[in-house]
Amino acid sequence: VYSLDGLLVFGLLLVCTCAYLRKVPRLKAWLLSEKRGVWGVFYKAAVIGTRLHLAVAVSCVLMAFYVLMVK
Repeated sequence: VYSLDGLLVFGLLLVCTCAYLRKVPRLKAWLLSEKRGVWGVFYKAAVIGTRLHLAVAVSCVLMAFYVLMVK
């Protein structure tokens, strides 16, 4: 997380993980029920992941290409 590309990878992984966890009913009620505060970050990441799923998927593919081939 000490560089820009590390921060982007961390953000993409957070968004993808929260969007996946939103599909699991028990975890949705437990982890993604708060919309404010520290736990609200997970809720907002899940909303971003579900609403912008195409842009997040393309970003993940581009970041994977960057990390594997360029870096």
